[in-house]
Amino acid sequence: MTIIQALILGAVQGLTEFLPVSSSGHLVIFQHLFNISEAPLTFDVIVHLGTLVAVFIAFWDDIVSILKRPFAKLTYLIVIGCIPAAVIGFLLAPYFEKAFESLLVVGIGLIITGVVLKVSENLANRSLGLKLADETSYKDVLFVGLFQAIAIVPGISRSGSTIAAGLLTGMDREFAGRFSFLLSIPVILGAGVFELKDAFSTGIAHVNILPYTIGFITAAIFGYLAIKLVMQLVRGGKLSVFSYYCWAVAGLVLLWYFAF
Repeated sequence: MTIIQALILGAVQGLTEFLPVSSSGHLVIFQHLFNISEAPLTFDVIVHLGTLVAVFIAFWDDIVSILKRPFAKLTYLIVIGCIPAAVIGFLLAPYFEKAFESLLVVGIGLIITGVVLKVSENLANRSLGLKLADETSYKDVLFVGLFQAIAIVPGISRSGSTIAAGLLTGMDREFAGRFSFLLSIPVILGAGVFELKDAFSTGIAHVNILPYTIGFITAAIFGYLAIKLVMQLVRGGKLSVFSYYCWAVAGLVLLWYFAF
């Protein structure tokens, strides 16, 4: 992997991990474009850790508050919200790995993401979502967690799906965004640990460390910028603007798939 490729893929991962456009789907697309075969799993782990750093920086106050009060309701909401993704990811891992090889799956997933964003925001605009942590039920976060589990499929955005699900349950816009990003911490960390085992088995002793370092830093920087942008759009009720982007990219991906 070249330095330029690492820079681009790190930026793509950082932006798309938190923008509601599916990071996994975009990485599949760009890996096809670059025809990358050099330890992609190792690089995937590195850039995911970079985005994790971005979340820690952006929500440091929330994280410190959780650590100080580990038995507060918000902690339980996050734990329960992670259960569906953990269970489904563990049981269906081989099928999801196959999905990461398919541009067709990515194209369909992006269409679904666009629809979810559009529908959820239209419904949220018709009702006044006021639920904060204390008002949010465990049933609500299981619903959000189910959307997060579905987003394991490449092309379906994790952040977009979980924010949309939060809005559909009546969460306050600000809280729906914050909860989505806090929910990403154990998921990204768990996926990184799980993938790290496979990364070591592929061998990382002979890779060039510079592109991986650049990918990590770039993912962290662009991830932080993406978080700030998404939170601003969520507050303003304008997150569905990304629906049109998802549909446009889906059209190009499906055209590419069927043409070649």
